[in-house]
Amino acid sequence: MRKTERLAWLLGAAIAIAAPAGADIVSDWNARACATVAAAKFNTPLANRAMAITQTAVLEAIKSSPDASREAAVAAANHAVLTALAPSQKEAIEHAYQESLASIAAGDARDKGIAAGVEAAARVMKLRADDGASTPESYRPTTAAGVYVPTTLPVVPQWPQRKPWLMIGPSQFRPGPPPELGSAIWARDYNEVKALGAKTGSTRTPEQTEIAHFWEATLPSIYYGIVRSVADQPGRDVAKNARLFAAVSQAVDDAVIAVFDAKYHYAFWRPITAIRNGDKDGNDATERDGSWSPLIDTPMHPEYPCAHCILAATVATVLQAEIGDGPAPVLTSTSYMVEGSKRSWKSTEEFIQEVAIARIYDGVHYRSSTDAGIAMGRQIGELSAKRHLGTQ
Repeated sequence: MRKTERLAWLLGAAIAIAAPAGADIVSDWNARACATVAAAKFNTPLANRAMAITQTAVLEAIKSSPDASREAAVAAANHAVLTALAPSQKEAIEHAYQESLASIAAGDARDKGIAAGVEAAARVMKLRADDGASTPESYRPTTAAGVYVPTTLPVVPQWPQRKPWLMIGPSQFRPGPPPELGSAIWARDYNEVKALGAKTGSTRTPEQTEIAHFWEATLPSIYYGIVRSVADQPGRDVAKNARLFAAVSQAVDDAVIAVFDAKYHYAFWRPITAIRNGDKDGNDATERDGSWSPLIDTPMHPEYPCAHCILAATVATVLQAEIGDGPAPVLTSTSYMVEGSKRSWKSTEEFIQEVAIARIYDGVHYRSSTDAGIAMGRQIGELSAKRHLGTQ
């Protein structure tokens, strides 16, 4: 599917999400929020920030409205935050809001819930107004005077300056450096992605290519579908789901801050750069291929560590803490990059490992990078679980 067709399918899905479909109003509005940030054309870091602000406002609204309608509080908090952050989607947000209110009995409880939601949204947005997201980027391309370099600027080089939700600072979980170029580990990583991740002549199987394209998606919807696999289980209530979505969203936003801190700190080259310069790394085990290209377009930011991997491990760690020792529900999500797609995993670990290998199949990451991203995500997920879910 071409990019324009994928976008059309995504926006169609956003419209379809306008009607409630989940287990409760928290899940329903989470799906709407995912659709809203997609329709507003937010990039992935900005979209995850918006989701964290939204889900935190929902949790705060429920906490502050014990004698009010929780449903009204959730709807009002979402409406206020999303309208402020994605004004281009105001009409769709308003339609969904009025639809939610129409399903709640009019009266004092609904009015109190609306007030609680509006107030919580205002508090959280004020708290995050100066978190650094609006800092002007000032990336300086590396070059010599007069020498051409590609002129597309990388994604959010200012993100390492943002204020985290949970971490003490952006570099708290920064990993050690990527492998030395003369090492056997580097040669292993190089040759693995060269073989598995090539656009043409790859050793991938058809199933591996399908997995690669599924995880080409980066926007929040692909991860929150997995969260809703837990949130939509029988026996859960609005407050419990609000806490879970807040725990996940804050952890994910922190994970994005942490991974861009590490990416811009190390500025490690992507496979397409390394493989086309395989004769310059000082390693006899890495043979140059001057026309090698990855399966998918390479993201416009440094390689190390893997961002998808940190997000997957973060989400999975929070979900595993919520599930505990009991039987895990089947985790399921869809990808807007593959029309009609649906994938499921029997455990959080199976989900993590699929995301990691998918980015090698995509041709944009090395195995050491996926391992580093997973390790970072586990730590951030544990931090959030302790804060929000009371785990030790």
